[in-house]
Amino acid sequence: MAKQLISSGSPFEAEIGYSRAVVDGDWVFVSGTTGYDYATMEISDDVAEQCEQCLKNIQHALQQAGSDLRDTVRVNYVLPRGDDFKACWPVLRKYFGDVRPAAMMISAALLDPKMKIEIEVTARKQSS
Repeated sequence: MAKQLISSGSPFEAEIGYSRAVVDGDWVFVSGTTGYDYATMEISDDVAEQCEQCLKNIQHALQQAGSDLRDTVRVNYVLPRGDDFKACWPVLRKYFGDVRPAAMMISAALLDPKMKIEIEVTARKQSS
């Protein structure tokens, strides 16, 4: 099976040279995804709202790949301010509470100071 590249249409993908997601066999690798609404290229000032938008963006990419957030096996969170992570927990519980993927949170600077969280996931492609 050939590798499948998935784009969100974000200008960052073309400018930097990456795909929103890559499907390789049964695996779906979703790039670090921020809270921008790609339709408007706007981003909330609220970290929890950014977290929610990240997961909506990721869900869209996973659906294009024949997968879903329920199929997530690994998730990495990157936040410039580690103290902001707790505000995201209710959102993360909403999406991953029953899934409970392996996870890691890193505190590090992001590309744009408006970005308060970036999320990367690995998922299994659903069987037909």
